[in-house]
Amino acid sequence: MFRHVTLAAPALAAFAALFASSQAPAADITPAQMARAAANVRAHMSFLASDLLKGREAGTPDFDIAAAYVASQMAQLGLQPAGVIGGGTGSYFQPVPLVAYRLAEPGTLVLKDKGGAETPMVFGEDFTRGGDAITAETKLEAPLVFAGYGLVAPEHKRDDYKGLDVKGKIVVLLEGAPKFLQTEERAYYGNRVEKLRVAEQHGAVAVVVVRTLTSDRLRPFSVVHRGATSSGMNWRTMDGKAFSAAGISSIGTLSASGAEKLFAGSGRKLADLLAVAETDQGAVKGFALPGRLAATSRTEFRRLESENIVGVLPGADPKLKDEYIVLSAHLDHLGIVQPINGDSIANGALDNAAGVSTTLEVARFFQESGQAPRRSIIFLVDTGEEKGLVGADYYARNPTVPLSQIVADVDLDMPMLTADFTDVTAYGADRSTIGPAVKRAADRLGLKLSPDPIPDEGIFTRSDHYRFVQQGVPAVFPITGYEGEGGVAYAHFLTTDYHKPSDDLSLPIRYDVGAKFARLNYEITRELTDADARPAWNPGDFFGEKYGKH
Repeated sequence: MFRHVTLAAPALAAFAALFASSQAPAADITPAQMARAAANVRAHMSFLASDLLKGREAGTPDFDIAAAYVASQMAQLGLQPAGVIGGGTGSYFQPVPLVAYRLAEPGTLVLKDKGGAETPMVFGEDFTRGGDAITAETKLEAPLVFAGYGLVAPEHKRDDYKGLDVKGKIVVLLEGAPKFLQTEERAYYGNRVEKLRVAEQHGAVAVVVVRTLTSDRLRPFSVVHRGATSSGMNWRTMDGKAFSAAGISSIGTLSASGAEKLFAGSGRKLADLLAVAETDQGAVKGFALPGRLAATSRTEFRRLESENIVGVLPGADPKLKDEYIVLSAHLDHLGIVQPINGDSIANGALDNAAGVSTTLEVARFFQESGQAPRRSIIFLVDTGEEKGLVGADYYARNPTVPLSQIVADVDLDMPMLTADFTDVTAYGADRSTIGPAVKRAADRLGLKLSPDPIPDEGIFTRSDHYRFVQQGVPAVFPITGYEGEGGVAYAHFLTTDYHKPSDDLSLPIRYDVGAKFARLNYEITRELTDADARPAWNPGDFFGEKYGKH
């Protein structure tokens, strides 16, 4: 029932009048304001991460209740409803049609040699797979070609497909990307969808993924299997199908035992190939594999409805008010999961009730500053991030203001609030003129900027800001840093609580740190809204060249 709620914004006129007046520098945020922000973060998180909302999974009534709460907070803050193109309709909700898909039958994966002998792969031991977003029935048999990482990077004079004929064949690819690539480039080239897209361009009919020593170290096969067999999700196109950026699928991810079976009889030792993959260049030569691979599976689909929540704080500068800075944070989490210690509700307290709560407090800091931003601000609280950045992708492809007028995105996702932070990692900041703005904001709070502490994780492509980057919009993803207590807190959370029911309100959450994180993002956003020039990609930047010329 919450999808069609219309909420008034009674304070909007007074709020806009307040912001239309002064162009003097905004007053500093006082200790009393910080204390109120901490109390507000506690209140927001206490509701959003409560058992009542059952983990806020996208497409459920529990998510809708959370969405209605966020919309009511936007109304209280005087943000204009902006859920539909052109605004002015009184709706904070942008409907997001979804398709959920999951493996109905794991089917088979069978190797066939030239003599017709068959070697079955065992599901859950040798291979895993998820539902196929493209088709309900998979029935495929084709020859195999190994293509290393599948990396095609002209700027580095690297083409792993060179000399290989993969047309009409199944391509076997190493997971991830070589270490010589800069961290965020590695995230781009290691992304599964990018690998599928490139394989499709070369004529392949499907992809099989082989895990590297690095990927096994980061995430055991058992964890990968558990994730693969849960529901996938994407937004629904006009023909009722799940949106897909590639026209072919990954038909299996192999464990160490499965990879050994696949490479048996090839004349190459898998251990040697994996060792080369770990070197800086990772230049593993491709070759045709013997035999063929036959795959079957069945996927079931289910249509769902969800919503992004969108509010706008209008800018005051006549020349800049039609440009928009987006602050994004995802509202969804995993919902009901397999019980751990008797608890099956994945509350998502830090991931990402914390990000949503601090986003609302950024809006409050602007409200209390007495000075309107020069550019307008879109506060986007979106759905389906845990399903593949779905809500952000839908908004970035179907924005409620012209895409050309969206000039930057600042993403707030999973701030670590169990310890204070003295440094910040700002993913993507050094790729555009957002970087100096982040530096000035951090300096004002006495915070150091630190490089990516976990480059192998490919964080840059794993949160909502990346969907804006893919549409050519410069973006930054600031996270609380790893220095001092921060690193210990992150390590413990990622090992013990991440994507588990224990990410709940029983954690030793420091709400004052939530207020501090909101203050940091207020400072970053204020820099971007009030600068004379809109953010721009740095000359020659990798992502600027890939996407910035849309």
